[in-house]
This record gives sequence, C-alpha cells and structure tokens, in this order.
Amino acid sequence: MLYAIIASGLATGAIYALIGITYNVMFSASRVMSFTAGQLGMLGGVFGAWFIGRLGIPVLPGTLLTLGACALVGVVTEIVAVRPVLKSLDQHLYVLSTLAFALMLQQFVAIEWSTEPQPFPRLVPFGDALVNQRFWLPVLAALVVIVVLEIMYRRTLIGRAFLAIAEDSFAARALGLPERRLRMLSFAIAGVIGGLAGFAGGGLLLAFFANGPMLSFYGFVPVALGGIGNNRGAIIGGLALGLFQQAASYMVSGLFVSVATFAVFIIMLLVAPQGLFGAPAGRRV
Repeated sequence: MLYAIIASGLATGAIYALIGITYNVMFSASRVMSFTAGQLGMLGGVFGAWFIGRLGIPVLPGTLLTLGACALVGVVTEIVAVRPVLKSLDQHLYVLSTLAFALMLQQFVAIEWSTEPQPFPRLVPFGDALVNQRFWLPVLAALVVIVVLEIMYRRTLIGRAFLAIAEDSFAARALGLPERRLRMLSFAIAGVIGGLAGFAGGGLLLAFFANGPMLSFYGFVPVALGGIGNNRGAIIGGLALGLFQQAASYMVSGLFVSVATFAVFIIMLLVAPQGLFGAPAGRRV
C-alpha cells in the first residue's frame, strides 16, 4: 500500500507541478496569472485521445500534434485574453478575461468532445500494475521540463531575454527587446508544458472536459507554495501536494481530502505568505 501511495502521489504531484510551471511561464513574461493553465492540461488529454485514440495517428506524430495544438491555444490566449487587458488601466481585469476564455474552452470541449470521461490510449507497449505509464510518465515529463527550462533560461539568449522581461519589462523594451513577440512565445511554451501535463497524465486523468477547473485549482497550489515564478519550488510543491493528497485519501474519507489539503495549504501560507521558496517582496523607497 505504501508503494501505491508513493507511486500515485508522485504521478499526481508531477501533473500539478507541470500546471504550476505553466502558470509561472505565462506570469513571468506578462505579469498575468492566466487561469487557462488547467484548461491547457485538459486539452492535452483530449487532443491526445483524439489524435492517437480516435484518429489512429502513431504515438510520436500524435504527441507532436497534441503539443502543437496546445501551443496554438496558448498563443490565442495571449492575443484574446491577455494583450487587450495589458493595454487597459486596470490590469487586474485578467482575472475576468482569462477565466472567461477558460470557461469558453471548457464548454467547447464538452460540446464537441464529450461530457463523459473518455479512455486515454496506451503510449508505451510495456509496463503493468504500478509500473504502468500512468505512474512514471508524468514524473518523467516533469523532470524533462524542469531540465529544459533551466538550460534555456541559463544558457540561451532567448532564455535570458525572458528573464530580462520578467525582471523589468520597461527596461527590456528600452533595450530593444521585442516584448510582444517574447510574450507570445512564452505563452506558446506554456501551452506545450500545460498540454504535456494532461498528455502525460492521461492515464490517470483520462480525457475529460472537467479536468480543466480541477487542474487550475490544484495546479495553483504549487505556485503559491513554491513562490510565484519559482519553477523549482513548483516542482517540490506539486510533488508534496500529490503525496499528501494520496496519503490523506487513504487515511480519511474521500469527501474530506480536499478539506485536509487546503487546511494545510492555508496554514503554510500563513507561515510563509511569499511561498516556501519565494523571496519576500521588496518595496522601493
């Protein structure tokens, strides 16, 4: 039983961590906390089941098509729900614009796909029981994403340009950095990461339109625990959340798992409002 808790907890936590990184990537380039992150995860599962399961496309091309479609949704999110808000005086309108766009995506999938959970195709021909793809594939995806992002941010010019915009967008524009194109690219990257979360976690979550709000909800917890913009903290926070959630489901009734999870979450935020790995906010004087 302990092995089952650890395996399912790490897999679930890795999915939450990837959604948390999706939040961070979109936020770093726009200072907008886009609530479409969970919908991108939902679309990753739905597109994967559609391309590979229904249309019969081989796994590798189907994976690339799924991630490409999610990247396109990420770009559309920036154009439709984020860019108009950044031009307004009250930038906190992104809460309404991104939430409205997320609900539109969810309802569109419910109408065109199904309102019932659909099976997700088997991606690898080996493994069964606790060695099944649904347990190790999300963890592998999270490890690959964090390594690739670390290399991109620290070793490439475009990664440093992202960091410059995240640090001070006004100074970055003054230096001639193409902020709008970089912001669109960051949302495309976020779409790929969010789609990968749902695609790699399809064995656990299935292809279900209602996964979007759930992933948006639980995917925000690693962001808050790890500190906004801290991808390493999102990984640690997501894995910790998944393990705690699975352990709580064995110890208490399923109805109280969410209550126990968010009770601990609130306590931790009261202790460290900036997140466990976030730096306290500074104020210029």
